[in-house]
Amino acid sequence: MGNLTLLVLTSDLTDRNLALLEQLPAETNLAVGTSVEAFENLVEDADAIFNWALGGNLLRAVFPLAPRVRWVHTRSAGVDSVLFPELIASPVPLTNGTGVFSPSLGEFALGAILFFAKDFRRMLRNQEAGLWEQFDVEEISRQTVGIVGYGDIGRAVASRARAMGMRVLAVKRHAAAGAADEFAAEVFPPERRAEMIAACDYVVAAAPLTPETRGLLGEREFAAMKPGAVVINVGRGPVIDEAAMLRALTERRIRGAALDVFDKEPLPEGHPFYKLDNVLLSPHCADHTSDWTEQAMRFFLQQFERFRKGEPLLNVVNKQLGY
Repeated sequence: MGNLTLLVLTSDLTDRNLALLEQLPAETNLAVGTSVEAFENLVEDADAIFNWALGGNLLRAVFPLAPRVRWVHTRSAGVDSVLFPELIASPVPLTNGTGVFSPSLGEFALGAILFFAKDFRRMLRNQEAGLWEQFDVEEISRQTVGIVGYGDIGRAVASRARAMGMRVLAVKRHAAAGAADEFAAEVFPPERRAEMIAACDYVVAAAPLTPETRGLLGEREFAAMKPGAVVINVGRGPVIDEAAMLRALTERRIRGAALDVFDKEPLPEGHPFYKLDNVLLSPHCADHTSDWTEQAMRFFLQQFERFRKGEPLLNVVNKQLGY
């Protein structure tokens, strides 16, 4: 394949990871910018677009101006913010960063499970009060975790929970009756999610946001949970009906929640989640390791090499399904 033209869409030209683009083949025609104007000279000849910026506003503006583009890559795993009708309808493949961030999200979910099982908040509260108060804790090896959304992130959670001796159940869009694998004792179809949830001590939401998954965990699902159940969300905020979850938490119908994602981000000032003592709140940074953006850039460079050589791309998104 001859010289390729690449457009890199960013919101910060000082991002140190952009320096890694110097590893692209020397013959690559490259434009990096924060606005449509930055790509005026190359956009009509662009072969590929790399959406390094979070969100899809700039991509939405640039894509229609690039008639020759043959590939779009976005650094994030979730694609709900970058899918728009023109991209969905086009034959241009979209790839994402699936797999780059899954290990740290799996660890966050496991940490949240231990946080509630060992009641670390009570330990810290007593320590700060200078109070010596013994209490009972739980062994997670005797407990069950259910994962709603059994993709790459869900399996990262499952592998870590299983290694700790937990019983793992899962909900997957396409699941054969009674299906199981090396981590999950049983995999349920979405219509049986309430049945699975009723058996779980921890319920992890790891599903992408699509029309089908919006509000997937709502009043019915919270009503099915054990009083001691904990909800963990490492997928997308709107996958859980936030109002229904808030009622379950404030009324103490479930034990608690560990949340990395929310309906609105940043979480608005004064939101009840900030003050609830049965909520562990992470400001959407559970996957922010010290090198998370570097990993995302290096994965793109590997993808670009595949594209340049005409090899199959990894992480091709089903644009109609949204993941």
